[in-house]
Amino acid sequence: MDTPVVISMLVFMVTVCTCVGLFSYWQARQKAREWSERLKGRSKTSDTASAGEGWTYVKTSFLHLLEKLGQANKPKNQAETSRLRNLLVTAGYRNPQAPIIFMGSKLFLMLVMAGVFLVFSPELLKGKSNMYFMWGLVLSAVGGFYAPQGWLSMAIRKRKERIVDGFPDALDLMVVCVEAGLGLDQAIARVGEEIYLGHKDLGDEFRILSLELRAGLTREQALRNLSQRTDVEEIGSLVALLIQTDRFGTSIGQALRVHSDSMRMNRRLKAEELAAKLPVKLMGPLILCIFPALLIVILGPGALLLMNKVFPAMGGG
Repeated sequence: MDTPVVISMLVFMVTVCTCVGLFSYWQARQKAREWSERLKGRSKTSDTASAGEGWTYVKTSFLHLLEKLGQANKPKNQAETSRLRNLLVTAGYRNPQAPIIFMGSKLFLMLVMAGVFLVFSPELLKGKSNMYFMWGLVLSAVGGFYAPQGWLSMAIRKRKERIVDGFPDALDLMVVCVEAGLGLDQAIARVGEEIYLGHKDLGDEFRILSLELRAGLTREQALRNLSQRTDVEEIGSLVALLIQTDRFGTSIGQALRVHSDSMRMNRRLKAEELAAKLPVKLMGPLILCIFPALLIVILGPGALLLMNKVFPAMGGG
């Protein structure tokens, strides 16, 4: 491989690793700052240092750029915009401009990936035909355009996992609040406040549900909005239970207690199912990684003995 190509690849790898490291460090600092502000009872919009203000300015300018690009790449009809907005809300992004920013990020990454390919293609494709250049440019642009879609799917999946992890605690807390004498609306508000520290995503959803109830939305519609925003099976079953309980006038506390016991049993069955699948999943790594090492350790000395002493003796005889 030519020296310029090696240097270009090393520079690109160092740049990517540096950007990833800086982003990871900034993300860790942001998470630590959020936890500190939550423990001190302050909101995320409290006063920040001058360095934070500078970063906020850069972030705001970049978002404006993405909005301008998004205007040129926005969905063609209202149905696509609504579908994209629902996906972003499920991922936790409720900004009214989120769909435009998302479409702008797709166009921005497409241009960036195409530009990166154009920078490194003279060395990487030296001596190749123009067909390789065209295919590389198209694949780079397409990969950059669809990368945000993959990131959005991953963000939705991770947020659902976080909500599912915190849902048992929220359900038990709701049972305690209702059995202690609080009404359902007051119990929802209290759960949103208490669960926020340990499970931010679920706490946000309960807070939004409480705000919708205070704003005058019917309980059934507010609960259906919660189920639609989260798109989690466990919350959907809870919403159906609460709607039926409210419609038929049965005891909310008793219904929640029965539902909590049922959910606990389902979680236990899922855990047992995962434990039963574990030996089958371990067969692949066991055969590919552990057995070869054991064979080398057990049979290696004998094979060396045969090669060094037995085979030469047989040949000499």
